[in-house]
Amino acid sequence: MELIAGDIGGTKSWLVWMRDGADEPRFEKIYPSADFDSAEALLNRFLAEAGQARRPDMLNLALPGPLDARRVTLTNLDWTLDADALATTLGIPRVQFVNDFQAQAAGVATLGAGDMLTLNDAPAQAGGVRAITGAGTGLGLAFMTAEGDGRYVSHATEAGHADFAPANALQGRLLDHLRQRYGHVSWERVMSGSAFHDLYRFGCIEAGVPQPDASTDGAALADRAAAGDAVAAATLDLFVDLYGAWVGNVALLYQPFGGLYIGGGVATHMIERLRAPRFMSAAFDKGRMRGVVERTPIHLITCARLGVQGAVALARRPRPVSYTFESNKADTRSGT
Repeated sequence: MELIAGDIGGTKSWLVWMRDGADEPRFEKIYPSADFDSAEALLNRFLAEAGQARRPDMLNLALPGPLDARRVTLTNLDWTLDADALATTLGIPRVQFVNDFQAQAAGVATLGAGDMLTLNDAPAQAGGVRAITGAGTGLGLAFMTAEGDGRYVSHATEAGHADFAPANALQGRLLDHLRQRYGHVSWERVMSGSAFHDLYRFGCIEAGVPQPDASTDGAALADRAAAGDAVAAATLDLFVDLYGAWVGNVALLYQPFGGLYIGGGVATHMIERLRAPRFMSAAFDKGRMRGVVERTPIHLITCARLGVQGAVALARRPRPVSYTFESNKADTRSGT
């Protein structure tokens, strides 16, 4: 079987062409998603650049958005995809979609010990529920349950769009500020790559300084903080507090004593901040249920290609997931 698998994100799309039974891709490339008007245009570019003599037998795409049968409108990208239409247009017999964090959940089985950092070193419960969450352009969450043969099945959610709940007075003011602009305020509005600009504007209001005209992303905030911008530094601290609080909530919701994994592109660019005590302090701050979070093994994934590895794993089932991409290498962990 000739397989194309992809992890489609609001910022970048990662595609691989695999031959059945092989561990190394025939062809692999990352594209800026905004460079394309549609998934069809992206895939046609990939097919042309791959230069393979054979046509693919199957296409499996991990997508950021709620799946409605075989059709999905992406949450942070102005694309609507229809699996049957893509199959006809691209001439690929089998096309299937999966939620992006469901693919990341499946990708956990492909990781090695060097692909993650442990943030809370609690013992894992054999066969226990697992969960994976993370901030990219948006905020995703999936959970995993063990089958009788020990393999894990991943389950999609749209939990990132649940109502944001502030943990203190500062976060309460943030909620009021964002509610004036958006009405409904989800966790994704405060804890994702797309949230940094709003968080920084809120920080400027709190500090009584002018708000920026240009859009501000996480990289710009990090640069400003390093240059001595106190508001940027406070914004990053607020983001870490929010991220920790969210991870603690996931621990309470699913009790993932088999492991709680943090993925997403934002985390790979904030490793030192998430390893600092502030992050886990916010995660543990759950009052009477603090002990539940403390008993949860929590790991930060450093492998940037987790989603596409999971998309391949799901496409290859029911064959046991036993391959790897040799992901424990500096280039794959950094996404280059």
